[in-house]
Amino acid sequence: MTAPLPRPLPGRLWLPALAGIAFLLTACTEPPSAPTEPSAEPEAAAAGERPPNIVLVFADDLGIGDIGVYGGEVISTPNIDALAAAGVRATEGYVSHPVCSPSRAGMLTGRYQARHGWEFNPAGRDVENGMSAAERTFADALKDLGYATGMVGKWHLGYQREHHPMSRGFDEYFGVLAGGSIFIDSRTPGVETIGPPLTERPERVAVSRGFETVEVEEYLTDAFTDEAVAFIDRHSDEPFFLYLSHTTPHTPLQATERYLEPYRHIEDPRTRVYAAMVGSLDESVARVVAKLREIGQYENTLIAFLSDNGCAGYIGHACSNAPHKGFKRYHHEGGIRTPFILSWPDGLPAGQVYGEPVISLDLLATFTGAAGNAATTEDSVDLLPYLRGEADGRPHEHLYWRSGPNMAIRDERWKLIRYRRTDFTTDDLDETGRLTPPEEGWPTDAPLGHVTMLYDLDADPGETVNLAAEHPDVVERLSARHAEWVATLPTDPAILPAVRSTLVEADGETVQLIF
Repeated sequence: MTAPLPRPLPGRLWLPALAGIAFLLTACTEPPSAPTEPSAEPEAAAAGERPPNIVLVFADDLGIGDIGVYGGEVISTPNIDALAAAGVRATEGYVSHPVCSPSRAGMLTGRYQARHGWEFNPAGRDVENGMSAAERTFADALKDLGYATGMVGKWHLGYQREHHPMSRGFDEYFGVLAGGSIFIDSRTPGVETIGPPLTERPERVAVSRGFETVEVEEYLTDAFTDEAVAFIDRHSDEPFFLYLSHTTPHTPLQATERYLEPYRHIEDPRTRVYAAMVGSLDESVARVVAKLREIGQYENTLIAFLSDNGCAGYIGHACSNAPHKGFKRYHHEGGIRTPFILSWPDGLPAGQVYGEPVISLDLLATFTGAAGNAATTEDSVDLLPYLRGEADGRPHEHLYWRSGPNMAIRDERWKLIRYRRTDFTTDDLDETGRLTPPEEGWPTDAPLGHVTMLYDLDADPGETVNLAAEHPDVVERLSARHAEWVATLPTDPAILPAVRSTLVEADGETVQLIF
């Protein structure tokens, strides 16, 4: 395995620029349609130039407030910060769902996951089911454009052969098909594990190379980074697309001595281990960038860095979505606003800060646009002309979210959230903090109505003051727009009904989150 590079000293970091550029996402007003397929010859290839390589580094349950360039002060993330300094950092980057699997389904297809039936977390049912095989992924599109395509890490969209990454546009795969796995045998000297000892990976969370199970003894984040670097090496003489989908810092919280060392001063064990896990993610970014430099392709590579949702409240106060309200599972900003960085020295301005929304759905069109021929959908827009200042106007007017009976919508200024009222109480929660679902799954209606919240995100990004009563006209307008969007979605039930749910307090009432 390739030896990891030493952690850069904080004093040698690039300083992020503070200048902001207005940038907005705009509405999906067109009826549902399949993604447009790029033509066989991208423009860059036709011009005799090598198209840019594309690398997506995707974190799992990472809080936006845990990254230095987003204001984090507990965890050192010099290499992620350096990506932002070298490219474009969105301060309002969103994903399309507040939990892992549906968020990934939206991002990979460039289409809201409710359009193709993957609206809820599978909760283990992905062993026999998966994201619709009729959907094209960004790997399919880039493969059509002549890219070598590889995926390393977490999939979470189906185990069966037709749902496997290598049936969804990826030439190579190394990772876990499940929603997560243990990182290392907790008996390994120097390892800290929060919770019971973890010694073996059950078959369902095993590591695979292609279609075969393999044994991995080293720390899983390091193993994934080794594979990512090796993929870049193997394909250094051709355009490549790498999807590096880390499982860190998702539970189980585990870290090795090497990553724990800088955080020994943190007394709370959860916070200490979580910080170390984010540190391992930051070093992974360093090693990927170093390999790109080594092969002379750093300037010619578009690197994207995001998380699948906000960090999880159920790990205590170990992580941060500050200054935003809520966590993973919530439609508040803490659940759906994540780090969102695009770095491409040859193709994007350095040190740009965007203060308006972007969304993970746009990666499909943006990646293929960088490759020379944007494959757009009704939801995915090539951001490059906007980021370069080449296009006027806004790519979208509204962004939308739905998870069963719960919803959200935002425009340039306002955000509307509706959560399902419930008569469940905390006495109904099981030992995992969840509600036991009915046999047919959780319903998508709200017999007791909704708690409605309206926030002025310009004045109140922390969503602290509910203005629904003061601005009924805005509530009505956004409600109608969301209903118009829902009308463009299929009426067929989701591939898998929701079976996960919990209770939280919202605006002084108990509501039911369904995910």
